[in-house]
Parts: sequence; structure tokens; C-alpha cells
Amino acid sequence: MNHEVWTTATLAADTTDLARPEAAAEALPLRRVVLSTGGVGYFEHEARVRGDAELALEVRLDQVDDVLKSIVVYDNRGAAGKITLPGKEPLRDLFRELPFDEGALESEAALLNALRGAEVRTRGAQGALVGRIVAVTAVQVGVPGGGTEGRHRLALMSDGALKQVVLEELAGVELVEERLRQQVGAALVGLASQRARNRRALVVRAAGEGERIVRVAYVVEVPLWKTSYRLTVPADGRAKTAALSGWAVVENQSGGDWKDIDFTLVSGDPVTFRQALYEIYYVDRPEVPVDVAERVLPRLDEGASGLAVRAKRLARYRAGADREEATAPAGPAPTPVPEREEAATQVVFHFPAPLTLASGQTALLPIVERQIPAERLWLYQPEASARSPLASVRLRNDGDASLPPGAMTVYERSDQGVVTYLGDARLAPLPPGESRLVSFAVDRKVRIDREERTEEVLSRARIQGGMLEIVRTARRVTEYTIVGAAREPRVVVIEHPRLAGWELAAPGEGVETSGDRYRIRREVAAGETARLTVALEQPISHTVALTSLSSEQIQVYLSSREIPEAVRAVFARLAELRAAIADRQRALSALESEIATLRDEQERVRQNLKVVPGGSALQERYLRTLSEQEDRIAAVSGKLSGAREAVARAERALEDYVRGLSLTP
Repeated sequence: MNHEVWTTATLAADTTDLARPEAAAEALPLRRVVLSTGGVGYFEHEARVRGDAELALEVRLDQVDDVLKSIVVYDNRGAAGKITLPGKEPLRDLFRELPFDEGALESEAALLNALRGAEVRTRGAQGALVGRIVAVTAVQVGVPGGGTEGRHRLALMSDGALKQVVLEELAGVELVEERLRQQVGAALVGLASQRARNRRALVVRAAGEGERIVRVAYVVEVPLWKTSYRLTVPADGRAKTAALSGWAVVENQSGGDWKDIDFTLVSGDPVTFRQALYEIYYVDRPEVPVDVAERVLPRLDEGASGLAVRAKRLARYRAGADREEATAPAGPAPTPVPEREEAATQVVFHFPAPLTLASGQTALLPIVERQIPAERLWLYQPEASARSPLASVRLRNDGDASLPPGAMTVYERSDQGVVTYLGDARLAPLPPGESRLVSFAVDRKVRIDREERTEEVLSRARIQGGMLEIVRTARRVTEYTIVGAAREPRVVVIEHPRLAGWELAAPGEGVETSGDRYRIRREVAAGETARLTVALEQPISHTVALTSLSSEQIQVYLSSREIPEAVRAVFARLAELRAAIADRQRALSALESEIATLRDEQERVRQNLKVVPGGSALQERYLRTLSEQEDRIAAVSGKLSGAREAVARAERALEDYVRGLSLTP
């Protein structure tokens, strides 16, 4: 059968604008790309407009968050208006307002069943019929020659009667209500727009007068561009320069071709982040009962201060940003080495010739081509190679722009022009005026052995205010033995660890620092075996009160051969005074011990008296013993005071001696 179009209705103005902005908007061609090592790219589109204009810009769905965060409009003689785009799930939003869901558009029967109660007008062989939809049911009917065929029976309520028609036999079904026709039309247009589910179309509105150039720019995530270098060193180890060429590896994964664009690379470490601005968020709010008893009058808002944000152009990024015309060459030209500029936090490589790169393609673009100061060295890093140094080159950036980090392939070129591959290296960021060592191979012709030992020596002994301060110096000594190459000289750089709290005592020259390492230079002639001693020192201070030293501790200090004679004499006198105190303490202790023994004996005798008969000879004996013990206790007790005073005098003698000491080196 020949079906007519269901409806000729179009979307309402706002729905059409949401679903297909490209119908009325002008395209925005891509004119400029800036790729950053921060993993983002700056994309600038440009169009010539006259008066008020609407510009269409299509971006990938996964880029919308970044576009919403960063989009900016430059219009020298106009003003940017609103920017619109479909919601993240436009179909869901669209069908939320419609009386049917997306599944209703899968077939005629499904749509009519979804529109039950709607008024329709049918046209067929039996004439026109107007009625409201009751239902559409599937039936099986017989066909000539046998068998059955599926049909759909449409039931309508018309003029108070239920009437049925076969849907497949109708020439057309028309929706009578204008609003319903518009809703079905909007749903169909929305479905059509979903054919590009992974892209979103933005409409940028610019208001102004006259003819002018409008630029729309944004920053989105892009693949990281990489740097790779080629370093060609002369075979003559005395040469002072090497040939350096650098290349940028660039991928176009933007989803669109780059055709004759102004192209710039930026090497730096900008702060970049993502924010899901395209997601829909709702704030959880508490639910409170409706209060019908009172009325609340909010306080009148008198306004609030705000921060005005002004878009600023990146002047050095935009060559000729204020020009009204952009002239492009007739076709792509070879890409020369770009112009380099050192900015505050990054290096800018601007390519003077337009770049063309198809979507999904990778390009290798030259960014550096020059001679650079270079010195052949042999770097010893024990963690990299325990017994052999690394063949290296020290590069010094004598230019006016930093070199970005990257992999490096090292070649050697003989006087006859023969080139040999030496190895691969890595170059760290190299600002102007600084140097870096790049290592590319292990040199098995040179052997380095090392031996470590620790030692400790007395540095200073001082007595002041009754305190003894002894400073000892701990030393960590490493002996390096360098067995040079048999036929070629070497300039060996030893990397030795720097330790917190330790100072380098030896060697005293030819040393530089790098991070947590010392770098010590040593020239080794052909066939020579050289030795290098590296010593680190750390002071260890110990302070003690002289009066608190025991006789045993004093003897330890006296037995030390490191103690100076002046300090040894002090300890000898301290030993005498401490011995005098000990003698008097022993005498006092002997008296106290004797009294304690006598009192214990008295207690034993008293216990015995309790059990012996009164008037007996044994009782008399015990009584005489008690009397004798009492006499002895009285005699010994009389000596205690003098003994205690003797101890006190000896202790005062020690304190007076210590207090008067002052011995400094």
C-alpha cells in the first residue's frame, strides 16, 4: 500500500532550535590549534559575519565538559550572546514532555496505541472516517490460495458507534489535533538528530553591526604530544659541539581534519583538570510540611557584589589576533623549524607555515635544528651499572628557549662522514643557561671498584659550667679505584650520594651537586689506574654533668687515648675526689650497718627473755647482754654525725672543684 506522511507539522521554535541548530547557523571553520604537554589543546574557530549572527560548532560528546568549562568568544566589534546545545540526553528530556515514549515510534500500531483517545481522520477505499482511537489489535486473516497474513485492526469511536478498519488497507491516518501533530513531529526530529549520538552541536550567537571576524575558542583533552631528539656527536672526543635535532610527535584525534591551520606547540606543566559540567545535578532538599497558619515575608534583597570576568587574549599565542582578514596559502607547504619563545612557565613553538593533518593521522614535525655545546663524559652511577661507567654527553643550552623533555637517539659521525648508532638516552627539561647529562651506553672498557669504611675521631672536648661537652666526628670514607681504558683517555664523573646531616670533607675541588648526588670529576689517562677518596663527615655531640659521672665512667675517659692532657688531668683529679667520697661513704655505711646488726641482736635477746624463768641465771645473762648492746649502740651512734659530715665535705669538695673549672680548646 502507499502510505502518506503521518503529519506535516514542524517542531515548535524552541524545540527546532534545540534539535537542529545547523539549519539556521553558519559553520565555524577551524583556523588555529595549540597543543600543550598538559594533555589539552586550544582550538580556535573563525568566521566572517555581518550583523547579528548564529554560528554552529560541532564537538564530540566526550569533549562537551571541557568546552563548557573553557569556551570563549572574541568579537572586536560585537558582543557574545548565549551559547546553546542539546541536553546530555535530549531524547529523554524531549519524551518527558510528550504523551508517549520512544518505543511508540517503532511502528504505526505502537504509535496509535500510545495515542488512545486522540482524534484521527482516516482515508481509504470506503471513504473518510473521523473518530477517537480505542485500540489497535493484531489479527490473522486468510489470503487467497490458503494460509494467513498478519493485519492490524484499528478500532475508532465515531458518532457514538464503535467502528473498525484494517490499518494496512488505509491510504493514510491524520492526527486532527494540531498540538499532537507538533509533538509527534518533534519526536521524529529528535530521533533523527540522534543518528550522531557521540556529537553535540552548539549554537553561538553574536550580536553586532557590520562585517567582522568572530573567533570561538575552547580547550579540550587531546593526546599528549611527545618530543624525540637526534644527537650526532663527532668521533673526535675533543669536539666542543654536537648536532641536535628535535621532533614533535603529534596526533590528530579531534574527530575532524586540520586543513591549513595556524599551528603551535607548547611545552610546560599547566594545571589542568576536568569537571562534569554537562551532567545534571540536583540538590537534596529537606521536605517540610505545608504551613497554612502563618505567612512569611522574605527580607528584601539589596543586591550583592560580584566579580567581573574579562576574557584576555594570549598575545604571544595569537599572531595578528586583531586582524580582520586571514590569508591562507593556496596549498600546504613544507613545515620549517618553528619559532621558539620562552614564556614564564612554558616554551612556545609556533610554526610559520599552515599545517594540514587528517583526522586519525600522526605527524612528525621538526622543532629544533642547531649545534649545541657538548662534552663527552663517562658517568658512574652504581645503581645503573655497578662496575662500569655510562658513556654520556653533557649538553648546555646556550639558546634563548628551553628544550622540552624527550627521548634521544645518539649517533657518532666520523671525519669521513660515516654515522654509527651509539644508543638511546633521555633528556630532562633543559632551560636556557643550564646543562644536562644524557647517558646512552655502558662503557665496558673502564672498570670502577669501590671500598667503604666508617671511622670516628674526637674533634673537641670542652668543660664549662660543670658540663663536659665532647664532639666526635663520624666519617664515611669511600675509596674509588678507576681502571681506565687501555688506549683512550676518559673524563670520569663519579656520582656519590649526598646524605642529610653529612658534609663533604674530601675532595676539596672538582665537585658539583645534582639533586641528592655529588658529581666528582676525575680525568683518567689511557691505561691509567686512578684513585679517588670521597669522605663525608658528621659531628656527634655528647654533653654530661661532671658531678654525675661515676668512678667507672671517669676511668673510661681516663683510659681513652684521644682525651687531651688538660682534660685528662681534670679527670685524674675527679677520680681522686670521687675516691675520697667513696671512702667516706664506706665508713658511714659501716657504722650504719653495725647499728642495724646490734638492734637485730637486741630484738633476738628480748624474745628469749620472754620464755626464760624469772630470777634464773639465763635471765641475768640476757639482761647483761642487753646492757652491753645498748652501750655499743650509743657509742656507734655518736660517730654517725661525724661520718655524715665527712661525706658532705667530700661531696662539697667535688662540687667546688667542678664549679671552678673552665677548659675550652
